[in-house]
Amino acid sequence: MVLTMETSRNLPAEIVPRPWTLQGSRARGFLNGLLAIVVCVAMAGCVPGQDMSMNVRGENANSDYVHLVPITPQLIATQASSHVPAAVPPALLDYKPQPYQVGAGDTLYITVWDHPELTSPAGSQQQTAANGRVVRPDGTFYFPFAGTVHAAGETIEQLRQSLANKLGSYIKNPQVDVSVVSYDSQHVLMEGAFTKTGPQAITTVPLTLGEAMGTASVDIQNANLSNVMLSRDGQVYHLDIGNLSENDLAKRIYLKAGDRVYLPYNDRQEIYVMGEVGHPTALKFKTADLTLTQAIGQAGGLNQVTSKGKIYVIRDTSGQSSPHATVYELDAKSAVAFALGDQFRVKPGDVVFASAAGITKWNRFLTQLLPITSALSAAATSQYYIQKN
Repeated sequence: MVLTMETSRNLPAEIVPRPWTLQGSRARGFLNGLLAIVVCVAMAGCVPGQDMSMNVRGENANSDYVHLVPITPQLIATQASSHVPAAVPPALLDYKPQPYQVGAGDTLYITVWDHPELTSPAGSQQQTAANGRVVRPDGTFYFPFAGTVHAAGETIEQLRQSLANKLGSYIKNPQVDVSVVSYDSQHVLMEGAFTKTGPQAITTVPLTLGEAMGTASVDIQNANLSNVMLSRDGQVYHLDIGNLSENDLAKRIYLKAGDRVYLPYNDRQEIYVMGEVGHPTALKFKTADLTLTQAIGQAGGLNQVTSKGKIYVIRDTSGQSSPHATVYELDAKSAVAFALGDQFRVKPGDVVFASAAGITKWNRFLTQLLPITSALSAAATSQYYIQKN
């Protein structure tokens, strides 16, 4: 209903839109024009928050557009066939630890049974280390009646037999035992995202990669387990620990003296989850098998009110099979989508975007339109009073 001068006289002054009414045809023309704009925008689908699929094209499109790929069971099967975990390098599997060899810096405790004066020359009340024999930098140590004994490179059994032979000239049938009380000659170095970095000693008990990482304590929040680097004899091996079972770590990969294990940080291994999710955030990779469903879950899940749209995974594939970015599309309105999302692997650098439902887009459009109409109304009011005066 359009108010006229006659009908407005019978209404309270506070509810009569005087500037618009008194403008007559000009006000009506403005309203009709504004309504036409709203209708055109709505019909054209140019509503803020529109589906991303309106701006992308398929593989036969112009090169100015990205490549849109629906996430289907066929795509999941293709991705699974191409994602084959790297096998443990044969050079690492072929290495078998040898019996421990004494080296410079080791502290030895030598027992000669029935001869405490040789076993504990500092007195039995002293600590074991006080009666130990430290292997000197030249690989030798001194022992009474045996003189200078060469120890570097000898196994425990070889050194025991050598001492027994030397003491046999002074002691009838000597019973000798040798043990290492301090291992200081051979180490592996643990670096990177560990809470306890530094050297770990090689002992008479073979050391595996899993045991060494357990001792060093992985900083699980900041570590990138998909690219552990093991340096050995000038060669660097890249290991995806996230895809190795505990048996692989504990029984198959042994470390040797001089090895260097570097666990990289995950500060550059991120994906970005935004749009209609509980907590838009950047997620760091800990392993290489983060799925789309896991990413959405870690971001607080989809917004139950506004997110009944589609999910897009934007991936920069420039320089690879596609000249521009590839956008993977998942219809979140389908129950099957969640099963597919749990099998779709995201990659570092991906942007995961959850679009809004249609009603949410329209509400947002109106929210953005209302301030514009308020400003135009204020301008029309000002124009009326200026013309009146």
